[in-house]
Order: sequence, then C-alpha cells, then structure tokens
Amino acid sequence: QVQLVESGGGLVQAGGSLRLSCAASGRTFSRYFMDWFRQAPGKERDLVAAIDWSGRSTYYAVSVKGRFTISRDNAKNTVYLQMNSLTPEDTAVYYCAATQRGLRVGVSSMDYWGKGTLVTVSS
Repeated sequence: QVQLVESGGGLVQAGGSLRLSCAASGRTFSRYFMDWFRQAPGKERDLVAAIDWSGRSTYYAVSVKGRFTISRDNAKNTVYLQMNSLTPEDTAVYYCAATQRGLRVGVSSMDYWGKGTLVTVSS
C-alpha cells in the first residue's frame, strides 16, 4: 500500500512559479513510477509529467515541456513538480499518482492516487 499526499498548491499570478510536493508512505516508494496529472473543470484528467524510480527517465506533456520539472527524492519518499512560467491554462487540480506499469501510462493504469491540490493561475 502507498498513500500519497500532495501539497504546495495555491493562487499565483501568470508568469509565477509554484512547487508541488507529493509525500508517499510505505517502504516501497522507490519501486514506483511517479506521475503528476491535472484536471481542469469540465475536462479530463491528463498526464502532466512522469518519472521513473531512479529519476533518470522523465516524461512531459507537450503543454508543459520546458516549464515544468519533475524530480524525486527516494530517501524522503517525495516527488516534486516545479512549475515555472505559469499561465491561466495551467489552472487545475493536480494529482500525484504511482504505478509499477511504466513511465507513460494512462489514468486507468495508476495504482495509487493522492487527493489532489488546487493550482489557480490568475491573469
């Protein structure tokens, strides 16, 4: 079992930055691929970024590539999402998720989810 708790969301002006954190319980954190998804009102939940167990392989959605950075600290059981140059289109609830199925897998393939943290970007 892995429990995930996100933090770091909030209100920020366009062009600003936020860093999201996802703290995981359990001693098997390092075995999991870790993902960040986001869901805007009325839209589907989309994959934003993913990272493998070692931190050496990452994936980014086209919409965030070059602006967002995913990283992890296995000693702290934590995954991060550094978000820079935020735009109102980044407004969404951001979810942390864990899977053992691979780096780029969909919503239905995730094994564990956090409850989400709201990011609001004002124009």
